[in-house]
Amino acid sequence: MSQHRSLRAASTSGANRNVLKRFERVAVLKKRGQWKVGDRVTGLRKTKPDA
Repeated sequence: MSQHRSLRAASTSGANRNVLKRFERVAVLKKRGQWKVGDRVTGLRKTKPDA
């Protein structure tokens, strides 16, 4: 059985993601100086990926 066009294109596109995982958000906040070791990792502020 073949795979639908829309599914195949999404897996091979390699486009930038809009949503960051928690560890990526923590790294962005650390770089900006808005998160310190010992701060909570739940309820993080919204961040946009650095381009």
